[in-house]
Amino acid sequence: MTLPLFLTWLRIAAIPLLVFVYLFAPFDAARPLSAWIFGLAAATDFLDGYLARRWNQQSSFGAFLDPVADKLIVAAALLLLVYSNGDILIVLAAIVIIGREIFISALREWMAETGNRAAVAVSQIGKLKTVAQMFAIMFMLNWFPLWDVVPVYQIGYWLLVVAAILTLLSGALYAMAAWRAVRARKKSA
Repeated sequence: MTLPLFLTWLRIAAIPLLVFVYLFAPFDAARPLSAWIFGLAAATDFLDGYLARRWNQQSSFGAFLDPVADKLIVAAALLLLVYSNGDILIVLAAIVIIGREIFISALREWMAETGNRAAVAVSQIGKLKTVAQMFAIMFMLNWFPLWDVVPVYQIGYWLLVVAAILTLLSGALYAMAAWRAVRARKKSA
């Protein structure tokens, strides 16, 4: 068990804690605590990959588990936000984000089987989407204005809309890249 892999497992283990705190802690404490839990888990996403590359501790299992952990905690947090607010834009953003993650996971698996995995490697738009999504969810989980002035929830709300738009865009770009790679492979065969 390497530290990067441990951090990935820690992100998965944080999911039940996040759900429990959000749903069962007193409201005044639940929101900021769940935002901190999610924020720390999101930070491990960046840290585990960095450490794995830096310490040359990359593994095929880690490469598999890391995106699974990301998708699980994001889906859990989005479901909590839908459950507690149910606003149509939050519902649509959650559907887009979770749906795209399922689609891209299936697309990457299929592309790997056809020998075209590199065609759907993580893009800069995908990374930007992830950053917007993580901050949006963290801000929305927090709920309360920062210093009674900064409307954290509203900032997160609009960041989530931006993340959903970037999600659609990156999903479309991945699909087009996969289509081009499959077409090129068929032509060369």
